[in-house]
Amino acid sequence: MNFRIASDEEIHTAFESGEAAVRALFHELAGQIEALARQLAKQGQALQELQAQQAKNSRNSSKPPSSDGYQKPKRTESLRQPHKKPSGGQPGHDGHTLRVSQVPDRTLTHEVEACEHCQAGLAGINPVGYEERQVFDIPAIRIEVTAHRADIKICPTCGAQTKGTFPLGVTQAVQYGPEVKTWAAYFSNQQHLPVERTAQIFDDLVHQPICDATVLKASEDLCEYIAPSSEAVQEMLRDAAVVNFDESGLRVMGKLYWLHVASTERLTSYEVHAKRGHEAMDEAGILGAFTGIAVHDHWKPYFHYEDCDHALCNAHHLRELHFIATQYQQSWSKDMSALLLKIKATVEAMPAPAMSLSPVHLEAFARRYDEVVQEGFAANPPPPPAPDGTPKKRGRSKQPPPVNLLIRLRDFKASVLAFMSDFRVPFDNNQGERDIRMVKVKQKVSGGFRTLEGAKCFGRIRGYISTARKNSKNVFEAIREAFDGNPFIPSPHPQ
Repeated sequence: MNFRIASDEEIHTAFESGEAAVRALFHELAGQIEALARQLAKQGQALQELQAQQAKNSRNSSKPPSSDGYQKPKRTESLRQPHKKPSGGQPGHDGHTLRVSQVPDRTLTHEVEACEHCQAGLAGINPVGYEERQVFDIPAIRIEVTAHRADIKICPTCGAQTKGTFPLGVTQAVQYGPEVKTWAAYFSNQQHLPVERTAQIFDDLVHQPICDATVLKASEDLCEYIAPSSEAVQEMLRDAAVVNFDESGLRVMGKLYWLHVASTERLTSYEVHAKRGHEAMDEAGILGAFTGIAVHDHWKPYFHYEDCDHALCNAHHLRELHFIATQYQQSWSKDMSALLLKIKATVEAMPAPAMSLSPVHLEAFARRYDEVVQEGFAANPPPPPAPDGTPKKRGRSKQPPPVNLLIRLRDFKASVLAFMSDFRVPFDNNQGERDIRMVKVKQKVSGGFRTLEGAKCFGRIRGYISTARKNSKNVFEAIREAFDGNPFIPSPHPQ
């Protein structure tokens, strides 16, 4: 806008013209000052929003670590609170110390040939004892070739020719066995190695070069063999009381796809889809029939499912509260962080078999929660109404980050505090985030996926592997058993 300053001549003319002229000049200048103040306030708000946007990173918002760039923070900031546990292994932790084997695979005796003092010969002298030392090592590995021969015989009675039956799975003149397929699938899907490096391992360790197609075929076959396990895990997740849900971007065919996870402490299921919203969640086949408690990060499509209850991740809230405290200097955010952590500590201190805080605690914490939210709204009053004649924008007016978070905390209070009224509900969604993380590691190590079916296949296998590990099943054995037609299926009712 053009701001005009009245000249001395205009002021003198108005003064000589009387009170009405002075009042008119004053109102004109006051209107310009008011308009200038509104413009400065608007620019100040835009500048604050820009600074806030630039200040967001993976430690104070929901942005992924990959968006932080290459610049390291000047000082590491963590939302984790110090604990009183000593460093190292905790009481009850099973150690992994190398222990003497009572049944060694082989024993080598090193005889004494001569006395080390007088050099007298000791050959043929019976020993009076032994000092034993054991060496644990890996024997040389090599490919073992088994030739299967089927008899061909001619019946002396009818003269017809009959051939013997080959074992199940032996279908080609030359083929790899299930152990080779297990190795290939294990290195590719559990250790996240690229196809080329997986093939190189065979050449280096067993001197048997294999082609990339063999590695890919092993994963394709494994994906088919574990289908009964994947279906069983999905059924158990649909029947579970509490399930963690999360999603993250994945590069497939050079484009952005989405990896969706549904998991518990014992079960994991992945789905790769071009969409991020409820269309992909429907295809994953869990949320549509789920009636338990869904734990997630407030991604709006989750609320499309109304047959289940919802619990929100408070780790996300703590990061956003930390951002508001440092960027906007609003004290209510620190009070809310302290309150959530205090409730968490109270829940963790409750002895079994309690499944909820006492009514007194629930009421006191809920009342304090409401007070802090109201303090937040008081610190963020709504802007004054626009002057008459100002054109109105369509849709809802944009709110600053503190107000957006306050609205969420107010409107979804029951979902935020679900963990204190039902101890089955976790404080955060770390379970889902941890299960997402390993698939992201695969992308960092091997790059994106070249085909959608390859990405889907990897997701199914990772769900099978993750479920096996959660149930203390050896991953290599679980893969080997799947190739034998006996995939690992967790018990629906664990002991």
